[in-house]
Amino acid sequence: MFQKKKTITMKRYIYSTLILGAVALQSCSPDKEKNVQSNDQPISVTVNKSSVASNGSLATASGKLVAKNSVNISTRMMGYITAMKAEVGQNVTAGQLLVSINATDIQAKGGQASAQISQAQANFNIAKKDYERFQNLYKSQSASQKELDDMRARYEMAQAGLQAAQQMKNEVNAQYSYTNITAPISGTVTAKFAEQGDMASPGMPLLTIESPSSLQAQVLVSEQNIGMISNGMPVQVTLKSMNKSVSGTVSEISKSAANTGGQYMVKINIHNAADLLPGMFVNVQFPIENSGKINQDFNEIMMIPTTALVENGQLTGVYVVSSQNTAVLRWLKIGKNLGGQVEVLSGLNPKESYIVSSTGKLYNGAKVQVK
Repeated sequence: MFQKKKTITMKRYIYSTLILGAVALQSCSPDKEKNVQSNDQPISVTVNKSSVASNGSLATASGKLVAKNSVNISTRMMGYITAMKAEVGQNVTAGQLLVSINATDIQAKGGQASAQISQAQANFNIAKKDYERFQNLYKSQSASQKELDDMRARYEMAQAGLQAAQQMKNEVNAQYSYTNITAPISGTVTAKFAEQGDMASPGMPLLTIESPSSLQAQVLVSEQNIGMISNGMPVQVTLKSMNKSVSGTVSEISKSAANTGGQYMVKINIHNAADLLPGMFVNVQFPIENSGKINQDFNEIMMIPTTALVENGQLTGVYVVSSQNTAVLRWLKIGKNLGGQVEVLSGLNPKESYIVSSTGKLYNGAKVQVK
């Protein structure tokens, strides 16, 4: 009986051992297979090369967008503002009334000018008749030459007095235009410096109107690069805040850096200004041709897409392919971010290939196959 019980226990032990072994073998087989598969099958990757300007080099400069048509509205009159019909952000059209100033003084001067014209006109009419009468008398030898000359002088003085009075009236009428100020251009009111009831004085700015449909990028270029930039040069303008790039053309180059801190002002006309606003910060890339005029110390700027970057804390890198066809993580020193492209300052050689996409997760030493 004891022997039979021992045999049953032994059989149960053997069956349990076989089941556990089968389970362990089943659980380990996929991992092994996976490891073998990962070791045997490399990760398929796509590579690219760092880009520079089409002709070899890029010069970059930073600045902001400004309205090409921007005017400050002021007056030549001193008086209280009786009406202010403009607000910041309001769209206005050319000729639209914006500001009215008290015109009491001008109205008084206008009345005086009108009275002087009436008086001068009466004197002129009398002098003209006397001069014509003495001309007839002189022809009939009833008046002397001196009398005729005196009448002519009186007539010319009266004529000059009438013209002076009329010019004074024209001056008063011109001053009326500064009491009712209209928009000189169509655009948007971007700044407001006075309110209704304030005292306006000659030259005091009241409003600023800008036309956002025509924008310029204004950037400062160093003295090492200014000689390589020319009017009409096509450039790329990047707006980091909008992650957008637009094309432009150099329209104006300043030849003096006296008032800009040793740098030279360059203006670029923007070709497609839709959705762009004055005041936005921009980065401008100037393509530099390889010629004898180029400064030999000028460095090429390498650009790679931000999607290829690998970030680990404060470190930024990119995967490159080694001679053994393995992925190697290369840490980089990066510069400006120019709308989906980042400037590589060090860590990557010009024209060196780097991985931009892969079918699997990359790590240091992973076998790769370039598509």
